[in-house]
Amino acid sequence: MFNRTTGIILIIALAAGLGLVTAQKVFAPKPAANHPATETITFYPQPRPLPDFNLSQSDGTRLIPGELKGHWTLVFLGFTFCPDVCPTTLADLARAQKSWETQPESLRPRVLFVSVDPERDTPARLGEYAHAFHKDTLAATADVPSLERFATSLGFVFQKVEGKHFDENPQDYTLEHSASLAVLDPDGKLAGLIRPPFQAQAIARDLQLLTEKTAP
Repeated sequence: MFNRTTGIILIIALAAGLGLVTAQKVFAPKPAANHPATETITFYPQPRPLPDFNLSQSDGTRLIPGELKGHWTLVFLGFTFCPDVCPTTLADLARAQKSWETQPESLRPRVLFVSVDPERDTPARLGEYAHAFHKDTLAATADVPSLERFATSLGFVFQKVEGKHFDENPQDYTLEHSASLAVLDPDGKLAGLIRPPFQAQAIARDLQLLTEKTAP
């Protein structure tokens, strides 16, 4: 009985293992046929239009859908009080941005940093923070409902997490947020995703390749 039971368990485990392998092959992200093979980007089968949004940039101008057209753009959610993920990611992106500085400004890929902490991240603070990593980084924020709609359209989430002294100090909180990069194509549509850990030079090569492919 022991041997028969053990054998049945092994058969079930093997079947489950084969099923997992099959599922991984079937459901694993695949490069879209209309894009070149890249090192870091997972493309969606079709670019996804973004719903209308209206964000406030650090220079006081509005950021609306039309403003994101004409360039490949990487979008990252974060906040200036972030202790680790945000500065590390922006530093990685800054290294990629340095590789693009020789490209014409009209074609150069862009980086958009969107703060999900409008309560503390004033336009002045947000701009100073983002530009400390690279002068070309776009920085924007909005009210929380607008940020939630924008994040959801990218497949991202964020959440305010109150600290243990929040009742006495309303500034005692942090933000949990998605750490991936959204890839927007020159039509301003969501084309793909880059997941961490990030490799600055690989990202630089990927965006360079896409820019060359779509350049007029």
